[in-house]
Amino acid sequence: MSGGWNTIESDAGVFTFLLNNLGVRNVQFEELLTLEPEALASLHPVYGVIFLFKYPTDTPYTSTDKPLDGTFDRDAAERLWFAAQTIQNACGTQALLSVLMNRAPGELDIGGPLGDFREFTMALPPEFRGEALSNSELIREVHNSFARSSPFVDETQRRGDEEGEDAFHFVAYTPVDGVLYELDGLQPAPISHGACTAESFPARVMEVLQRRIARYGLAEIRFNLMAMVGDRRVVAREVGDAEMLAREERKRRDWQFENALRRHNFVGFAGAVLKGVVEMKVKEGGDEAYQKWIEEAKGKMRQRLESRRKGGGGGSGSGGGGEDVEMEG
Repeated sequence: MSGGWNTIESDAGVFTFLLNNLGVRNVQFEELLTLEPEALASLHPVYGVIFLFKYPTDTPYTSTDKPLDGTFDRDAAERLWFAAQTIQNACGTQALLSVLMNRAPGELDIGGPLGDFREFTMALPPEFRGEALSNSELIREVHNSFARSSPFVDETQRRGDEEGEDAFHFVAYTPVDGVLYELDGLQPAPISHGACTAESFPARVMEVLQRRIARYGLAEIRFNLMAMVGDRRVVAREVGDAEMLAREERKRRDWQFENALRRHNFVGFAGAVLKGVVEMKVKEGGDEAYQKWIEEAKGKMRQRLESRRKGGGGGSGSGGGGEDVEMEG
């Protein structure tokens, strides 16, 4: 495989257009801010959900004997599209594919490239499916096209996989052949959570997620839940809801704009703005005014540094995880 896999955000717009760019039609993602089954059921048709959570470090996460919830269905590892996770930073895309690839033939239009990929990999055992995914140039390139532009790298900061950094992981939940499955490439097999139909899926999966979240302390709120659903614009046209259609079209335009911003490198823009400001200051008062401006800026910076040394603050901090969501039970 040439090149690595970059981290992408847990964002409905990112995952929706990632699907589109892979050739999938009439499918999108919706972020859920509550664990109420009605919220998920209202998005019918629902194909599955993707759950993001902090990877636990205080208790064993994987087991060859029994999972923390549900039971391993080892026979399903060959029958379903289930892939072992063999690469970092791609668990979101792998969870997305775990829902998509397990839809019944004809239920969704996944396009020619992914259709060929599914047909090829279904003949492989899970560990080789993971290798096939890691070596897919198409999927990797589409995945990486949604990574944030990072023109600067701070070598003094630890990487996310080093000790002391919180790690996060995606898993998929979807009903297949009357059973609710949890598909997690870090586990040895699909996890069965019992009988489940498409109609009962919203209630059943929320029960499982509530139990999962309850295993964390009350202070942990860094969870994210997204549902893979039918294109809401198609639903709006079918029911003749013009207001809903306009709202969904506006949402798509907003997603496109946000995705463009993620990929854009603003270094050149910032440099041009700074150059323009400097030229304006020089024109206003010549070199003397320019030097005065510089000295004033240096003075303000010294004041901030002195305030920090005295414990007076003066700086601004930022919280981590802009995509973290406190979910309501």
